[in-house]
Amino acid sequence: MEPLLIVILTAAVASAACWILSLVTRDTSWVDRAWSIVPVVYVWIFAGAALAGGGDAGRLVLMAVLVTMWGARLTFNFARKGGYTGMEDYRWAILRGRMKPWQFQLFNLLFIIGYQMTLLVLITLPAEIALQHPAPLNAWDLVFAAVFLALLLGETVADQQQWEFHRRKKQTGGALAPGFATEGLFRYSRHPNFFFEQSQWWALYAIGATAAVASGEGLLGGALNWSIIGPFLLSILFIGSTVFTESITAGKYPAYAEYRRTTSMLVPWPPRTRRVAESAV
Repeated sequence: MEPLLIVILTAAVASAACWILSLVTRDTSWVDRAWSIVPVVYVWIFAGAALAGGGDAGRLVLMAVLVTMWGARLTFNFARKGGYTGMEDYRWAILRGRMKPWQFQLFNLLFIIGYQMTLLVLITLPAEIALQHPAPLNAWDLVFAAVFLALLLGETVADQQQWEFHRRKKQTGGALAPGFATEGLFRYSRHPNFFFEQSQWWALYAIGATAAVASGEGLLGGALNWSIIGPFLLSILFIGSTVFTESITAGKYPAYAEYRRTTSMLVPWPPRTRRVAESAV
């Protein structure tokens, strides 16, 4: 059986399981619990096909190892926040309150389950590109792998800084000003962990594109191949999710308006001058 078909069938089973569990438990965070796991499985399916084929599987094994590291880090961070103990994403509860029951269930089926689980297949398809274009590892693979690891480190640091902030906030009874993280990487981006997360999948896409270029596909068929739809749609999802999350945060914390004015939303960037400093000049 073709590895892509195996991935699609696996995704269909996982999607059905998430949907049934969401109905039985009335908890719509099952996709969140699968998010860091199923992409690892998918990429190893492609890598396993390359190894079984007896050809040069170095690039696919590299991709699978990188995605496994991504998955292990994200699973750990999700677990320590209580993600596997039945805690539902607070944003779904807010949306449920804004919709009629049938509307939310349709949203659950089509977006939370259907769109997001399809997206988790799409972001792993650079591995399919690498499988279809077997070629030895080259210097560009190592460059993009190093970029991936740097982004992974950045996300690890950002998540740890956010974890430490919320730990201190909990110790003060929720009264730690300004109510949200603004130090460390959060001084340069309101959501540095979101930026690093989606950027890793662009780095993985670049490794798949390297395989296509190395096999002689050229610019349009290689560097700009059809698997770009995965990281592109992931970036769109993150931007939309970030806008929604910020609308909630801004309603809770008055200081967030100034933070949003001075600090980049995603891409880490030197902060703008605060209004207090401007008035003093």
